[in-house]
Amino acid sequence: MSFVYAVRCNFSRPDLEDGWNAWYSGPKLAEMLTQPFFLSGQRYRAAGLDQTITYLTLWVVETPEAFTTPVYKKNWGFAEWAPHITDWSRNLYRGPDGDVSALLDVPPGGALYFAAFDGVPAPAVESRRRALEATREDIIWMPVVGLDRSVPIIGVRTSAERSQPPPLPRELAAGIRETIYRSITDRARAK
Repeated sequence: MSFVYAVRCNFSRPDLEDGWNAWYSGPKLAEMLTQPFFLSGQRYRAAGLDQTITYLTLWVVETPEAFTTPVYKKNWGFAEWAPHITDWSRNLYRGPDGDVSALLDVPPGGALYFAAFDGVPAPAVESRRRALEATREDIIWMPVVGLDRSVPIIGVRTSAERSQPPPLPRELAAGIRETIYRSITDRARAK
């Protein structure tokens, strides 16, 4: 089994955004992949559909224990950039069996479709997930299993092209934030 650690946020200082992106895409990405149980990571920027949450980072970890190690606890967070991070969430999702890094890898020029159950009422989550799995078999649906637990389910689909899948049918889309992301880094892997 694999786990996907999803970090979503916005950055409130356009004048500092290039510096933050250079840090997060460079030293921070590299440092996270030296930590126990981290397998890979890639950063994305919203480019289509609902762009309310601009940035997304998807990490693949072997186990939820990745977040209990002393090195993770010492180095997690946005360091000096923290005052400028808004709309931040971090959730851990149960993925398919095995290392799902390749399933989340968006090549240059490609796209990541990301669906988040941001506004689905708790009693409806499971029935909505089943309905979506039946109608959108090309999407990997993953339930939340840890950390903030602020978004109960996400769905992802990668594409080598800049095309985007059609939005979900209106009767299924209520409360689900659909975003098309473009990669801003290559998928980095632990050594």
